[in-house]
Amino acid sequence: MRIEDIRQRLRACGAKPGHEQRVLRLWAQALPQDSGRRRPEDFLPQPLREALPALVEELASLARLRSEHPGEDGSARLLVELADGQTVESVLLPRDGLCVSTQVGCAVGCVFCMTGRDGLLRQVGSAEIVAQVALARSRRAVKKVVFMGMGEPAHNLDNVLEAIELLGTAGGIGHKNLVFSTVGDQRVFERLPQGPVKPALALSLHTTKAELRAQLLPRAPRIDPEELVELGERYARATGYPVQYQWTLLDGINDGDDELDGIVRLLAGKYAVMNMIPYNAIEGLDFKRPSWERAAAIARSLHRRGVLTKLRHSAGQDVDGGCGQLRAREAGVPVRIALRSAA
Repeated sequence: MRIEDIRQRLRACGAKPGHEQRVLRLWAQALPQDSGRRRPEDFLPQPLREALPALVEELASLARLRSEHPGEDGSARLLVELADGQTVESVLLPRDGLCVSTQVGCAVGCVFCMTGRDGLLRQVGSAEIVAQVALARSRRAVKKVVFMGMGEPAHNLDNVLEAIELLGTAGGIGHKNLVFSTVGDQRVFERLPQGPVKPALALSLHTTKAELRAQLLPRAPRIDPEELVELGERYARATGYPVQYQWTLLDGINDGDDELDGIVRLLAGKYAVMNMIPYNAIEGLDFKRPSWERAAAIARSLHRRGVLTKLRHSAGQDVDGGCGQLRAREAGVPVRIALRSAA
């Protein structure tokens, strides 16, 4: 379901723009529809009041909690069931953040990620994206939403941008606290600047070597890392938000001194933040995370050399909750993928 479908149904019940905005605002903020000083019977047209209970129940069914997996870091990974029985993952993050999914599965096929193992199963509608936020807000405060869960947001661009617009208006989330993550689809750099809500941008880099990037992200657009950074820099300067570069640290693959030199070459002086995320181990995959001491040394080295670097804990490591793992574990799916040496 898309947000526009909800709008059309509200209008069919006699909703004016103010009524429509009220219903969507209360839903996106996980508040009862009778919230506020004005009672619905004094404000909403009768056909809409009569239709509202069924609509509220339908909106709740868009994203229901299947299971919750708290982490020691204050995060909680949620396995969310959609109305058709498919499942996606959302992650409640420390400091009032939430990571949402935009697709069931993923077509990019990153070799270190469980989500892309089965490819893309279907798109997640814009209303289903907002429903993940509403579900999370029914459990705790959410002031930041990152589109970094299952799926590649650029491959579901219309739905994601429609959700971003609602969350950045009626949803009450600051625009810089809506973070659009992508492997680097060119359409992102064309469409994001045109919207009424311009989110912050996160780019999955993972390596400075074009050949290795093609290995790690086999079905991502073939874009040279230098060009990707240049496109990101233009967006950062236009919006005033630094680009967040994502780098999953893989032991012996992208944590060498040559990669650090490449990062400095690409990002020193740029309006950017490098997020270093030690790999969240997945049973059956031939990847390892470097030691925390090694990861910390990498972050310190980059910081000293002019690249603002943050060493991140991947939420849910202590519950084996890397992206796609909860969904796969429930389905009982084994997996084994190997990567050629990056040497």
